Amino acid sequence: DRVLLGHQKIWPTNRFSTLAGFVEPGESFERCVRREVFEEAGVNVVSMNYLGSQPWPFPASIMIAYEALIDNPQAAKGDGQEIEEVRWFSRAEMKAAVDAAQIILPPTISVARAMINRWYGPDSANDLTGGEAWRS
Repeated sequence: DRVLLGHQKIWPTNRFSTLAGFVEPGESFERCVRREVFEEAGVNVVSMNYLGSQPWPFPASIMIAYEALIDNPQAAKGDGQEIEEVRWFSRAEMKAAVDAAQIILPPTISVARAMINRWYGPDSANDLTGGEAWRS
């Protein structure tokens, strides 16, 4: 059980978050999830589960949260344009990386962080207390 996080070129060094994107006109949320995950990380979504939503002021958006399973984890790699790097984390690997300040997670107010905490489990409040960053 691992989670895939990505690092955008414009983010502070070592900041990783869940993958995200914008819905195109006429596109369903589910199709958007499949497209964005494939475009950004090169992996195929085989199933997904809606988790919730969050209003987001930048740029006047709403964040729609899905968790997804993929069929080709070994193929994961950043697209080289928007996503510079992707990394798989087990819970132990994430805790170690946060403890060592090797990764910075999204802020606790974000749906991305809520998704990470949900995946991690009830110990996330104690284990994932490293730095947080949104933009540099």
